[in-house]
Amino acid sequence: MISKHPVDLVGGSDELIEQALRAAMGSALSPASPTHLRGALEAAVFPGGARMRPKLCMKVFNACGASQPELALRAAAAIELLHCASLVHDDLPCFDNAPLRRGKPSVHRLFGEPTAVLAGDALIVAAFKSLSRQVTRTPLLVVRIIEVVADAIGPSHGLIAGQSMEAMTHVPIDRYHQYKTGSLFVAAATCGALTGGGDPAPWAKVGELLGHAYQIADDIADTVGRPEALGKLGAVDTQLDRPNIVRSQGLDSASAKFYGYLEQIGDTIPAGPHEESFVDWLSQALCKGVAGAGKAGLIQQAALECVQPS
Repeated sequence: MISKHPVDLVGGSDELIEQALRAAMGSALSPASPTHLRGALEAAVFPGGARMRPKLCMKVFNACGASQPELALRAAAAIELLHCASLVHDDLPCFDNAPLRRGKPSVHRLFGEPTAVLAGDALIVAAFKSLSRQVTRTPLLVVRIIEVVADAIGPSHGLIAGQSMEAMTHVPIDRYHQYKTGSLFVAAATCGALTGGGDPAPWAKVGELLGHAYQIADDIADTVGRPEALGKLGAVDTQLDRPNIVRSQGLDSASAKFYGYLEQIGDTIPAGPHEESFVDWLSQALCKGVAGAGKAGLIQQAALECVQPS
């Protein structure tokens, strides 16, 4: 059991998410695990960033009736571990060769490239191992959750497919955003609905729209953001000729699309007793900040920096 405490249906579950991540890591590792690998895994996951994906999972779970709290927390943790794995791999020399992540040296800079590759692999294993621990309790639901999460990182329309598109010369930007970023948001919302006892279809759409908005904000930040605000170096997409909506469509168009997606999200959220709470959380996360100024604040800052003389 991850926690003896019930999920907080009103105030959120940030502490429980961290407990679930620690539990998932603990079940994957043992004293026999090589010390340097343990260190790399710790650096990859803790301290984390905004934890937007697991928080989305738990907020949708709460909005849908909070039916299976243990499985919801495991799904939230699994999705975050997969996200962390993708960051470790994304930072590797063969991709972005990023020296910083979340304001600290990236995993491959701290522990070397081979260990970073294995750390990312280990996080993927840990994610699915944590989910599998629930299979004897609710087998059909756990199998469904595993399928949803696996599809979200898979080579068809998941994160791996999105990452592979960085090697293409001409990339459809919306599909790239949907695969690389939106897929995990869709999985988080879907898993939240499934474990909460709700209809996953409308929530999957919320996740899809949120994923688009989130990646647009990241594209804007990468184009004009400052390293001290980002916690990593900027202009990576330009330097490596990566797909970026600002480069292809301009800052004004990208910003307009961001706010357009936010409007669509508001229209898509299913009505219910927890609808207002979910909207308030989303507004706080995107516009006032889970970490720093929030995504909308980041866009406003980026727009100002773009027009100010250097």
